[in-house]
Amino acid sequence: MELRQLQYFLKVAQKEHVTQAAEELHVAQSAVSRQIHQLEEELGVQLFMQKGRNLQLTPVGQLFCKRVDSILKDLDKAVVEVHEFLDPEQGEIRIGFPHSLGIHLIPSVVAEFKRRYPNVKFRFKQGMFPSLIRDVISAEVDLAFISPFPEKHEQVEGEIMLTEELYAILPPNHPLANEESITLNQLKEDKFVLFSKGYSLRPIVWHACLEAGFTPKIAFEGEETDTIRGLVAAGMGVSILPEMALFQTNPLQPARVRISEPKVTRTIGLIHRSDDKLPRVAQAFRTFLLSYFGLQQQNGNQKNTPVGS
Repeated sequence: MELRQLQYFLKVAQKEHVTQAAEELHVAQSAVSRQIHQLEEELGVQLFMQKGRNLQLTPVGQLFCKRVDSILKDLDKAVVEVHEFLDPEQGEIRIGFPHSLGIHLIPSVVAEFKRRYPNVKFRFKQGMFPSLIRDVISAEVDLAFISPFPEKHEQVEGEIMLTEELYAILPPNHPLANEESITLNQLKEDKFVLFSKGYSLRPIVWHACLEAGFTPKIAFEGEETDTIRGLVAAGMGVSILPEMALFQTNPLQPARVRISEPKVTRTIGLIHRSDDKLPRVAQAFRTFLLSYFGLQQQNGNQKNTPVGS
């Protein structure tokens, strides 16, 4: 059994199509088919079955796929550790984050870290709250910024990096657009432009409105801060967004107003697997982040903080 066979098998399992797998692997389709056939002959089982134009793993193929995926991830990790041992400042950091942090926070911290360690590489993966948790547990990423910080989880641990205030954003011609601050209840008759279900900012806004005594009326649901900000600026409704999502990216901008009551905030944390030691380069990045957000003195030499403790 060869490493190449396992790599080809896993790629076909992921794409469910030999041609697409071959294109990603930059090899001939016949080469992929041949390696899969040889692997099935060696194991004495059928790993795939035809389903329409696609391939589907057989039950034994699914079992084998889980093991192969784990083996190849361990192998990748071993290669990284060897490279880090030779030069810990030339490794790769795999980091996940929600879309709202990609506008300002992620570029800022990465740029600052790269000034100190210019040879370190980054691999990024965006996701929503549930998928970021899964990516950390499955070792798809080493670290993940996440919001809100999970209150309790047996498989991840980390620290709250910062707590961020959320602002009301209004169309420029809204009657309250020039106010220094408002109560959220003053927007109870307005329609809201909210994130779609599954995005962590949605329940924060929803619960804040309920706390203010009303259920928000929804005009539109979106998946990106730029879309929500643009629709509010165009007069489609009002919304609530964190400060770091309000950096100007186009000429059409909504008005930003502080909410005095109730105070609306979100926590932003950094998590990693609780049962695994971080690669040296990822640990260096975590230590840098603690200092960057002013937590180094607070945490001192403490070990990682379990989520919910």
